[in-house]
Amino acid sequence: MATKQLETLLKFEQGKEELAANTLRAAENDYQQNLIRLQSVADYRLEYMKRLSQRSSVGLDSATYNHYHAFISKLDYASEQVEIAMKQAKALVEQSKSLWIKQRQKVQAVEMLSAKRQLVQTKIANKKEQNMFDEIAIQQFIRRQA
Repeated sequence: MATKQLETLLKFEQGKEELAANTLRAAENDYQQNLIRLQSVADYRLEYMKRLSQRSSVGLDSATYNHYHAFISKLDYASEQVEIAMKQAKALVEQSKSLWIKQRQKVQAVEMLSAKRQLVQTKIANKKEQNMFDEIAIQQFIRRQA
């Protein structure tokens, strides 16, 4: 494979790797956002439960109790939905990470192939240079003999 083709292939694979890395970062960010949302909902639920407890200690009518209970149920449902989203985000992170690793391996393979190709070209150039020096030395030797 020609050097230019290897360079083109390397740039192409590096571009794909960058896209995979960006996808992984976005998935990790989404997962972290879901963790924050879950904690926020849990904190808000706890705060609301404290309010219910405080209001209950001074007396609470059934309508107000039902209102608190309904709202806490909504918070529980929201928490369940965030947990589902979090599991999906975690799965996406794992999938994205796997794809990024595979793409990284492709880039490393092309880099290794390119390095080997460069080494071969360097050896060929060194051999040509050595042959040229040998030829010069032979010519100088012949001139001295004559």
